[in-house]
This record gives sequence, structure tokens and C-alpha cells, in this order.
Amino acid sequence: MALTESTMLELGTEAPDFALKDVVTGKIVRRNDFRDKRALLVMFICAHCPYVKHIEDGLTALGADYESKPVGIVAISSNDAESYPADSPAGMKKQAHQIGFRFPYLYDESQAVARAYKAACTPDFFLFDGTLRLVYRGQFDASRPSNEAPVTGKSVRAAIEAALAGKSISADQRPSIGCNIKWKTGSY
Repeated sequence: MALTESTMLELGTEAPDFALKDVVTGKIVRRNDFRDKRALLVMFICAHCPYVKHIEDGLTALGADYESKPVGIVAISSNDAESYPADSPAGMKKQAHQIGFRFPYLYDESQAVARAYKAACTPDFFLFDGTLRLVYRGQFDASRPSNEAPVTGKSVRAAIEAALAGKSISADQRPSIGCNIKWKTGSY
């Protein structure tokens, strides 16, 4: 496990396009499916990372709490499934069912979407406003597997609430920390 921080993609960046298969439903989910939302949260996660496992229940709660609000939420796994079989579509589907994710969970086999977002770690969070411009990138909250802070999703939730209210979000944002994305050999 290589401890890695978010790259902190530049605020104002347009959400890179994607069209990826949801491992649970088998449907293709596209960025533009969320054009009618006031916010879009794109999360890079995976099935095996201890940092993701630490916040899984918080991710489930987040999905449930915002399910009826005008925010789109998608999770994407870009890890090399050949080297990390737990992160294969079957492993992802198992994780989604066991934890109760209430949002699409997409597999980025080519890793092109992770590269486009400059995703670096799992978990890595990117919140876009209604015009698909980046307004938040960083940590879920201050909780880590190595500390006693409760998993609340405070940082992401505050950013979502501000975006939904049309309020500006402070540019003083803390990077997410987790395992590095498992790039395919020679691909990054």
C-alpha cells in the first residue's frame, strides 16, 4: 500500500466525459446523464483499499441521504483488476451489494477516465457544480484508519450542500489520502 494524496485538480476544471458500465446493473452511465443535476460527485474507490473500507458505510449513508436530492453520485474503480482481482467487476459488484451502495459503481478498465480526472488515490473525490465545473476536490472527512476521528463525510457533505445552495466553496481544501490507483504495468 503506497500512501498517496489527491493531485488536487484545478478548481473550475470541466468534468471530463465518461461512459462506463455499472457493475451492478450492466447499464452504461455517462457524465451527461447528470446534466439536469445541480451537482455531480465523482468518487474513485475500489474494493480492496483499507482507506475505502474505512469509509464504506459513510459512502452508503451519503448515497442514501442524497438519493432524492438534485445531486448525481457515481463511484468509479480504475484499478488494474488483473493484478488486484478483488477490484474486478465481480469484486466491485460484491462490494456494492454487501455495503449497500445506492449509486452507480462504474468500472474504468482502460484507466482513461482516472487519467482524465487526474485521480491519484482511493478514495479520491471530485464535486462539480450544475455547469460541470469542479468546485471541490479532496477528502471525505478527517477520519483515517489510523486515527479515532469518526467517519462523517463532513468535508464532502459541506461541499455538496454549498453547491446545492449555489454558494461558493472555499478553495482551502484538504487532499484525500489513500492507496495509490493500481495502474496497469507501463500505463502511467
